[in-house]
Amino acid sequence: MLRVIFLLVLIQWVFVVSYGKKGFSRGVRVGPEPKTCIGIVPNKHRENVVSIRNFGALGDGKTLNTKAFRTAISEIQNLNSRGKGGTLLYIPSGVWLTETFNLTSHMTLYLAKDAVLKASQDTNGWPIMDPLPSYGRGRELPGGRYISFIHGDGLEDVVITGQNGTIDGQGEVWWNMWRHGTLKYTRGGLVELMNSKDVIISNLVLLNSPFWNVHPVYCSNVVVRGLTIIAPRDSPNTDGIDPDSSSNVCIEDCYVSNGDDGIAIKSGWDEYGIAFNRPSSNIIIRRITSSTPFAGIAIGSETSGGIRDILVENISIYGSSIGIRVKTNVGRGGIIRNITFSHIYLENVATGIKFSGNTGDHPDARYNPMAFPVVGDIAVLNVVGSGIKTAGSLVGLRRSPFSNICLANIQLQGKVGGSTGSSWDCKDVEGSSIGVTPSPCQQLQRRGSSFCHNAFQLHNFDP
Repeated sequence: MLRVIFLLVLIQWVFVVSYGKKGFSRGVRVGPEPKTCIGIVPNKHRENVVSIRNFGALGDGKTLNTKAFRTAISEIQNLNSRGKGGTLLYIPSGVWLTETFNLTSHMTLYLAKDAVLKASQDTNGWPIMDPLPSYGRGRELPGGRYISFIHGDGLEDVVITGQNGTIDGQGEVWWNMWRHGTLKYTRGGLVELMNSKDVIISNLVLLNSPFWNVHPVYCSNVVVRGLTIIAPRDSPNTDGIDPDSSSNVCIEDCYVSNGDDGIAIKSGWDEYGIAFNRPSSNIIIRRITSSTPFAGIAIGSETSGGIRDILVENISIYGSSIGIRVKTNVGRGGIIRNITFSHIYLENVATGIKFSGNTGDHPDARYNPMAFPVVGDIAVLNVVGSGIKTAGSLVGLRRSPFSNICLANIQLQGKVGGSTGSSWDCKDVEGSSIGVTPSPCQQLQRRGSSFCHNAFQLHNFDP
């Protein structure tokens, strides 16, 4: 099954890359060039290339290669200190078992075709680190958290890429600890980079993460593209890609099939996120295919630093509980504003669009119940859905209603072209709509604000 999914995604990528390129026979051109984030973060040529084999590693799937990986990173730091251009660490084909390791600046971690980087299942080999300051504690439990399998902090010019090599977190042991209540600390993810800039993560298969798969936090200038992310549907909290208090991020051309949100933008948790005060901003998400028991694309629920200036476009979501999701809660604070979702395809999704102001837990009892999130200026445009049970549920907060919600050109149908089982549930929300089927509730049929007017005009709808 995994091989079939991978081949389908590979075909999709080939089409995306080929679509619109010049040079077809007789000068024929197949439409415009697709938008892409290639080049936003330079993929620099590396002056030095070293193989993990040079450090005594064995790719037999049995030998624990932790010392080899950590020695290799130390050697890369030495090489980089003596020259410019950085160093590429080459992982040949084979199965390379290791415990966690940290990356360094000006390096490329390159996984060859049929290379599998496999995480050790000995949880004692995963160090404990401090909680994120914008969370105040581990996301699952008070105290610290386990480090991610591949980690980096305070780095610059980092690339994790390859020929669709695999990073396998072997998360089953961690999922079972969560299920049985035996975790001592919050689980670590598969790849986490903190306080870093100029990051590329591309052309990889990510399997069975213990927790969140890709987590750039407090980062800037990040490109994530060409990833296939897979975990069982019942694997807890295996979010696909979670940009968190990060700016200038592009996520494109990825396939996500996992046990939680496909992509979720975050920015800190309650009073800790408010105090840290670092938003997620200037983020583009495009050409994503997702199948998940939760939301295909989500904002939140950790939104305390604010989330703004987000574009989500050309997304396909299958067999999910929710298509487009905005979630926050009392105590979060933060401003969620200037968000556009456009050209979204939904199939067999329980609720097409869901915004809620009462979602998510709190880190402790010290959160401020008067810290209300401010949610507004959100456009949802060009959405087509079939097999939809509920068109939309938009429920804000009485003390902080969601405002300027703009809906246009949305067609949501039930099974076999029939109507949805139910249409819209709205409370403490106001906005405008054009060309929406089924017809939205009265709160979403008011005269448009300047934001809605401009959003509709920009996408050629008559306001």
